[in-house]
Amino acid sequence: MLNFIYYPVSFILWVWHKAFSALFGDSGWGGGIAWSLAVVFLVFTLRAFLYKPFVSQVRSMRKMQEFQPEIAKLRKKYANDKQKQAAEMQRLQKEHGVNPVAGCLPILVQLPVFIGLFHVLRSFNPILADGAPRTENYFFDQAGVDSFNSASLFGAKLGSWVTEGSAALEAAGTSMTAMIIVMIPLMIAAGVFTHITARHSVARQVASGQGMDNPQTAIMQKLMLYVFPIGVVVGAPFLPLAILIYWVSNNLWTLGQQWVVYRRIDAEQAEKKEQAVVTRQALAPRPGQKPVRPEQAEVKPDEVDTPEIEPAGPPAKKPGAKPVTRKQSPAAAKRSTNGVAKTSGTSKNGSGGTAGAGSSGAGATPGARRPRKRR
Repeated sequence: MLNFIYYPVSFILWVWHKAFSALFGDSGWGGGIAWSLAVVFLVFTLRAFLYKPFVSQVRSMRKMQEFQPEIAKLRKKYANDKQKQAAEMQRLQKEHGVNPVAGCLPILVQLPVFIGLFHVLRSFNPILADGAPRTENYFFDQAGVDSFNSASLFGAKLGSWVTEGSAALEAAGTSMTAMIIVMIPLMIAAGVFTHITARHSVARQVASGQGMDNPQTAIMQKLMLYVFPIGVVVGAPFLPLAILIYWVSNNLWTLGQQWVVYRRIDAEQAEKKEQAVVTRQALAPRPGQKPVRPEQAEVKPDEVDTPEIEPAGPPAKKPGAKPVTRKQSPAAAKRSTNGVAKTSGTSKNGSGGTAGAGSSGAGATPGARRPRKRR
């Protein structure tokens, strides 16, 4: 049913075994080293394919740091409504193109490979369920099956496990003591390295805001920190030694990959910050220089080659400006004063003006000076 997983895994293992058996041989101690290195480089091949998703995961965590203020506002706004807070967090992450669950993608992808390798190693059993001898195992032929069953590391068979029992181990050509001596260091190393890599990854996620905001992310982080390491330690007696070698080498790769990728991305972020500082300093005014507004810097008066035209009317008033009183020449001021005096005199002696107009005749002009009466 899962042959689409078993065949690729067995093919990669077959290729690396052929390469290392050509160097170290296929029998004795050389056979154990060749099979151990084949398992290790199976891990390295898989993790090389998962390198880009891991880098994308790290960049996604960095991107979350950019909208930390918005996350803080949502936490404060929906402090009493965790469900609404989680929904708003997911909406915000979707707007910025961030998927927190993608941080667990490398581990989730490795699970099918782990299952496939476990099945392939268990299928190296020389005797089939019906009692017939095994002649092939996916990409391995009869010689490959016999080579794996005879390979040992410090006296412990790579395809055997402790819980098989003393009788089965002796029939396979090893002993319980040899299996325990090799199993315990691999078991401890697998559990410790699993916890260290998980803690390192979770610490980065929490620092970037991918903490307890999303319930799914929080559950995955707890699994990574505690359940997976404990599962490796508890399940070690039930696993072939080759699986423990796979787990240790996988976590060693993860530690090295995290160191390289985080160092590289930290350097990129530091370079961007330095470039931003340099750009800001270049745009800033020099000491003692008056800052220039953008609209003033776009068009300079001395660079525009147009004739100066005096405005036809008075300049337009700016909103909020005080009214300006124009200065008048002495002659204009005198004419203005005489006109005001005549107008006021006419308005005060309105009845006299009317009588004068009637006595002088119809040809009298309004506003004309009347002759004074002689006494």
